[in-house]
Amino acid sequence: MLDKATLSKIHAWRLHERESDLSAELDNLVASKDDETLYDAFYRTLSFGTAGLRGIMGVGTNRMNVHVVAQTMQGIADWINSCRRKGAFSDTAPRVALCRDSRINSERFERVCAEVFAANGIKVLLYPRIEPVPTLSFAIPRLSCAAGVMITSSHNPKQYNGCKIFASDGCQIAGEVADEIATAISRVELFNGPKRIPFDDALADGCISWIGDEMLDRFLKAVWSLSVPGAIAKDNEPSVVYTPLNGTGLELMSRSFEHIGVSDVKVVPEQAKPDGTFPTCPYPNPEFRGALELGLRVCDETHPDVLVATDPDADRMGTAILHGDEYVLPTGNEIGILFMDWLARTHAEAGESLKNCVAVSTIVSTDMLDPIAEQYGFQLRRTLTGFKNIGGQIATLEGHGGPNRWLMGFEESYGYLLGPYVRDKDAITSCTLLVEMVGWYAQRNLDLVGVIERLYQKHGYYLNRTLCFQFPGAEGLREMSSLMSRLRDENPSSIAGSGVTGITDYLTGDVPMRMTGGRSDDPAQVLPPSDVMEWRLEDGRKILVRPSGTEPEVKCYLFSRGNTRSESSSGLDSLETAVHESIGA
Repeated sequence: MLDKATLSKIHAWRLHERESDLSAELDNLVASKDDETLYDAFYRTLSFGTAGLRGIMGVGTNRMNVHVVAQTMQGIADWINSCRRKGAFSDTAPRVALCRDSRINSERFERVCAEVFAANGIKVLLYPRIEPVPTLSFAIPRLSCAAGVMITSSHNPKQYNGCKIFASDGCQIAGEVADEIATAISRVELFNGPKRIPFDDALADGCISWIGDEMLDRFLKAVWSLSVPGAIAKDNEPSVVYTPLNGTGLELMSRSFEHIGVSDVKVVPEQAKPDGTFPTCPYPNPEFRGALELGLRVCDETHPDVLVATDPDADRMGTAILHGDEYVLPTGNEIGILFMDWLARTHAEAGESLKNCVAVSTIVSTDMLDPIAEQYGFQLRRTLTGFKNIGGQIATLEGHGGPNRWLMGFEESYGYLLGPYVRDKDAITSCTLLVEMVGWYAQRNLDLVGVIERLYQKHGYYLNRTLCFQFPGAEGLREMSSLMSRLRDENPSSIAGSGVTGITDYLTGDVPMRMTGGRSDDPAQVLPPSDVMEWRLEDGRKILVRPSGTEPEVKCYLFSRGNTRSESSSGLDSLETAVHESIGA
């Protein structure tokens, strides 16, 4: 039986609904007496979380639909206009840049965004077709925009959509700005609060205009500025299989392959065209082998040197490397290690000092980066998870040597930021440079699998494992909260046969940022509060636990180091057993 509050929301929705598809969906749910689905759709308002919204599409306050999108954009518009009244922008109308991916309803939601902003006196600039996330991050500051909105749900299944919100510097919103926007959204009444004017009218009046292709040209020019001279040998270019996973990456990746001198590129045919139903790949996440299966079949037929994949909004990348007669999928941490070592190596071989360089990763990414930073002498910083934190570090360099100090940033979930011209993860640049790295090492008779093995032998086998525990629905949120509270109350003296030497609760908000190597005059930083727990063991292993900011799950990150792969892997096995026993799953 549904409670009175939920029934009241459903009744109000039925009175106000004018969208035929949502009205029909609600009628069908009510007729079916599916109280569980109805409750999940209405028991709360879809939370404004990690840089925006993300959720299942459908009717209800806890779903992605045109009403929730309009309400959110009205809140953002109110915040922008409030900032303008305080003098944050010039007297001319502030601007907002929009972009969308290939998902179901992405164009529909993007038009709603444009209609709301235009109705609030905010100039709207948008790409005329689907484009990757990094092209929006790139465009926002170059078009002098107050903010940007990307309609996407990244790598989630087809029933999801969402929106990422970017600040004026092209970085995902964070901290006080995110809190201010969330407060502004909460003040907007769902049906009657948003202002809207028809898209075509706003386009005709000049309130909405298109971002020209010259912005894409400028973006690619920035990508190619990072190319390592001589990485691709003219007489021995690497062969490539590429899949955009039915998303946004094909246009720019095709141009980039051609520019760097790679002509032997085969695109996975079933995954080439944009298609938000993702017919060949229910979970289009290049982190997982299942998303790459069709690409690997093409590899078996054509035997390329490398497979590269971009997720639907082309901010994450995955890869498979030919090693002997098989294709090996490196982990997100291993790709980050390869990038960081290669970039540092090529800088050093070019005679450039790395003392001023800054690399950024996260507290849940591999500890193997520390000895690499110590070897080359650059500074390594550790932020909380999320590219709003990694990209945000570029802004801290503005008064301390400038963005040219940037070496790279990455997190273990296959996101890489290799050039400071964008401030979010960027699979277009990552795939381009990964193919160059393959070519560079091929000239030295090495493949990337062999390179990572050499690095392990040099620095130790730093292995990682991530466990995900699902907590779906309304009850799941309570269970996640209860689990984190219980873990905070526990004070184990040993875990998996090793003594506990330290426990850190990042929710306290007074944890210093780890900064290893490099310049000593950079200001110290403190990490903002975050719902993360960390346990460090006397044998060097550690565990971190945090609720996901985008999905109904708790993630557990396991770290181990050994002199051999089997030694390190065994350490992970015992940690995994201990975590399952503690969480009870």
